[in-house]
Amino acid sequence: MKTTGSQKGDSPSQQIDARIKELSDWRGETLSRIRALIKQADPKVVEEWKWGVPVWSHDGLICTGETYKNVVKMTFAKGASLKDPSGSFNSSLEGKVRRAIDFHQGDKVDEQALKALIRAAVKLNTSNRD
Repeated sequence: MKTTGSQKGDSPSQQIDARIKELSDWRGETLSRIRALIKQADPKVVEEWKWGVPVWSHDGLICTGETYKNVVKMTFAKGASLKDPSGSFNSSLEGKVRRAIDFHQGDKVDEQALKALIRAAVKLNTSNRD
């Protein structure tokens, strides 16, 4: 598995920055755009680096941002529990817990729908606090 240009000891935000820079193509641009939308939707989001990928949390995992050769995959940890009126989820639909959105080169990001899913995931996480 290829490692990113980030160094052990870098903050998660620095590791995500390094991953975006390393990609230097549409995948980096897409991951950067998704990251910006997540921060807009939830200014209190915490960026993490787990399992070799960017992770965004708020009182629990919201989603990951995985990059592959032909897709940027945004996996929502509790996606099956979220309402998706815009039909944004297009991957991992058979799972009982997770749901994902696969972005391919040239895909338009539905910003409002994505922000609504982020906010719904945060609401789900914060409603489950004891």
